[in-house]
Amino acid sequence: MQFHTDDPAPLIEATFRRIEAERMAGLSMLNPALAVAAVGFARHGAQDEEWRGVLVTPWGINLLLLPAAAGWPVPAAHERVFRQYPAGTFAFLANREEGLGDYLACPLIHDMQQFADQETAVNTARACLIALDLRPPEPATDQSQPQRPDRRRFFTGHST
Repeated sequence: MQFHTDDPAPLIEATFRRIEAERMAGLSMLNPALAVAAVGFARHGAQDEEWRGVLVTPWGINLLLLPAAAGWPVPAAHERVFRQYPAGTFAFLANREEGLGDYLACPLIHDMQQFADQETAVNTARACLIALDLRPPEPATDQSQPQRPDRRRFFTGHST
């Protein structure tokens, strides 16, 4: 397994520029105003065992995870893996690319035509990273209204 002790952003960008030139060229789903950019890659996890960041391409925005140390669990190709963050649980697909090695990808945005320019796409990627670590707000309760017990508790006196 290939793991990355240094920031993998330059390698990610080179790999996905190659993919753009070799596999994606001429596809109508590409936004010509956008370029490949690896945004905000930093070590993450309980022991900083993986790199986490967002990849902007002319065809999508994806959250990526790459191994930062030996022993990173490598799932089978195209196997779904789930990661829990404060914002919720996210599903990743296992991938492998020549020169980059194993990584996990979670698609965040597919329709890249909505972006007028690279700056907007990169700022959106940064916002995605920030939002990932934010807990959703608790729903506000209206204290002026009497609290209604749930039906089970109402009828049985028990909540379970």
